[in-house]
Amino acid sequence: MTTEETIDQIAAELAQFDDWEDRYAHIIAMRKTLNPMPPDHQTDTFLVKGCQSKVWLYPSFDGEKVHFEADSDAVIVKGLVAMLMRIYNHRTPKEILSVSGNFVERLGLTTHLSQNRANGLASMVKQISMYALALSVAHGK
Repeated sequence: MTTEETIDQIAAELAQFDDWEDRYAHIIAMRKTLNPMPPDHQTDTFLVKGCQSKVWLYPSFDGEKVHFEADSDAVIVKGLVAMLMRIYNHRTPKEILSVSGNFVERLGLTTHLSQNRANGLASMVKQISMYALALSVAHGK
């Protein structure tokens, strides 16, 4: 499934709910899809700057695709992290860097997230893109 198809799938899931409380509940439930993150990856080195909550993002690269381990100390944010992992995890750097920034609007999140959460989400997306770019350059991909 492409990143665009994944974004469309998440949008369809959220559209099933009439109000934002139910959509938030669905986003919170997504947190259960995250694999546990090893404690040695939950360090300041992998903290995403710009998030009010603690968000850790640990990248690895197998020579073709970028893989992430991620976690947060806040349930809603952890759900947002899980949503981002659906979009970005196990993708090539090129796929990651080609994701349109307007997907947050397409999902209806820009008008329903607090300013702090919206800034944090933008910081997470920026960090994912920076990792993809750095890994791409380092490995000539």
